Amino acid sequence: MSAPIRLGADIGGTFTDIALEAHGKLFSTKVLTNYAAPEQAILDGIDVVLAEAGISLADLDIVIHGTTLATNALIERRGARTAFVTTEGFRDVIEMRTENRFAQYDLNMVLPKPLIPREDRFAVAGRIGAQGQELLPLDEVALAALADQIASAGFGAVAIGFIHSYMNPAHEHRAREIIAAKVAVPISISSEVSPQMREFERFNTVCANAYVRPQMADYLTRLQARLQALGARCPVFMIHSGGGLISVETAAEFPVRLVESGPAGGAIFAADVAQKFGLQKVVSYDMGGTTAKICLIEDYAPKTARTFEVARTYRFAKGSGMPISIPVIEMIEIGAGGGSLAWVDAMGRIQTGPESAGSEPGPACYQRGGMRPAITDADLVLGKLDADNFAGGAIRLSSDAARAAVLRDVGDKLGLGAEAAAFGICEVVDENMANAARVHAVENGKNISDNMMIAFGGAAPLHAARLCEKLGIDRCLIPVGAGVGSAIGFLKAPFGYEALASHILRLTSFDADTVNALVAGLKTTAERFVRAGTRAAIQSEITAFMRYVGQGWEIPVTLPDRAYTAADAEMLRSKFSENYARFFGRAIEGLDGLEIEIVTWSVKAQDLRAAPDQIALISGGTRAAHKLSRAVFDPSRGELMATAIINRSDLTPGARVSGPAVIVERETSTVVTAPFDVVMQSDGSLLMIRKGAAE
Repeated sequence: MSAPIRLGADIGGTFTDIALEAHGKLFSTKVLTNYAAPEQAILDGIDVVLAEAGISLADLDIVIHGTTLATNALIERRGARTAFVTTEGFRDVIEMRTENRFAQYDLNMVLPKPLIPREDRFAVAGRIGAQGQELLPLDEVALAALADQIASAGFGAVAIGFIHSYMNPAHEHRAREIIAAKVAVPISISSEVSPQMREFERFNTVCANAYVRPQMADYLTRLQARLQALGARCPVFMIHSGGGLISVETAAEFPVRLVESGPAGGAIFAADVAQKFGLQKVVSYDMGGTTAKICLIEDYAPKTARTFEVARTYRFAKGSGMPISIPVIEMIEIGAGGGSLAWVDAMGRIQTGPESAGSEPGPACYQRGGMRPAITDADLVLGKLDADNFAGGAIRLSSDAARAAVLRDVGDKLGLGAEAAAFGICEVVDENMANAARVHAVENGKNISDNMMIAFGGAAPLHAARLCEKLGIDRCLIPVGAGVGSAIGFLKAPFGYEALASHILRLTSFDADTVNALVAGLKTTAERFVRAGTRAAIQSEITAFMRYVGQGWEIPVTLPDRAYTAADAEMLRSKFSENYARFFGRAIEGLDGLEIEIVTWSVKAQDLRAAPDQIALISGGTRAAHKLSRAVFDPSRGELMATAIINRSDLTPGARVSGPAVIVERETSTVVTAPFDVVMQSDGSLLMIRKGAAE
């Protein structure tokens, strides 16, 4: 039986990437994202790869899709007008946030604005207690009147978030029934979207879900209809922020789960590469047209979290973004991509991003109406890109337009020539990415230089070597298909879903029956979502998030997948102490009355996948000859230098190229700076090695 024909489609802020796996071969392409009709870019890209593979849409067995549309809608505040209904007294939670200050000594600190303005937030009487008991009945009369008000005001979505609904969702369910009887718009409730304690994060998450739900549901419906109209008969699945696949129907109901779907595909791609080469400590670096993403991968698995932040606004500081409380692959994301715009601030400093030229109008060199310089313009001026062979020749770049834009907006203002200004732009964006990587590593208690970098995305191979120089990283791997890495990652993703629920339980009053019932319910929920896409065997991972009583946050403790007994209280205590010591150096012992409690339970279910075939890294090799060269700016010398230009397809396994050099291919180019050599691996990957580093 032949392997299924699978297609991955990743919509980014600038490019839409397509990867097709058919008949044992990989076909890929990049097309500019269409903002007016995002599905059109997918269809255009599909036409290209299907023609190359010699098959039709009807031959596809599965389409796997990820998109930044939900993320961009949140960042740019382009969602539906949303009404937020909450418990009386909690109307301003999403604006008051928490007591944490991300800039403790900044007297002029400006907090991010809440997603829902105060005039669109409504409070009703009724109260559920911390143990799930009803303290005050829901005011159904007031709720019915509120439903009339919402219906007449023209809202596009409704979010409902009541205090302690994660313990008892009865009031939220009843409120949805009353409002739905009078309002014909999507309604999201927090006990389904994010059934976890901490009302600020939970309320913000349900608001975000409602905010993007109409737009995402409309887009997914259009995509499916157009694929079917063109002859596709296969199912479409979405990759969610936790790195698993879910049905389109689930994605349309819980679109907040898609907020990090594209970057999650990239992390899965990097984890697969790491497992292939046996790399246990990896930092993945994904730079596309609009953003750059940094993710730590240990033991072939990306780090995960229960919450993350969209659009950090204050020097990458934790707490300065919009918190989303869902299972997610943990990474840091900044506005640093090929389309990020460069400018000079009032103090005469070069700045880059977060504003992006995107695909419309694009960088100045695209000649599509863009006049301001972007990172791609700077890269072109520095010789990193071939103006006649960008995106395989699909986009002809104008060096003159790039130089003019760089000079007008940066060079002339600072008295610099085109090359010096372009180098300044690239140095700023590279330093921003290096700072983000350092912050992410420090937040996780890691040393970034201990890792090997895996770089992918259309722009990452252009900047990876310089980033390694700044971070003290000696080795960097550029995988096959790096230019469309996230889309390839979609093809590697398992069918998976993580169900969570907060239920506080102290170990001194551990109740095995309660725990077994709770875990069984979560397992049923998670497996139901997985079964929507596969009949393969499913494995479950049980995690308890635990803390000492009185602490503010929890640490994850992995538990065996079996029925629990009263005797397991001691097992939980022991595992918690081990994990606590691993996180903080030592466990807290010897204090009278110090108790341990479980706050949140998680069940992650996914289908079993075979491990990839192992490949040994090649660090030595024979020098490869080259025929072509062009002038490329060398950072170490501060001038343009004759640099070898080699087509990636011309290299054979074991071939070694000494930097400076540029390895070119259709979807990207790998810039090898003077401190590095690059060696072709047996699978076609490129390994950059710092000269003189231990091999």
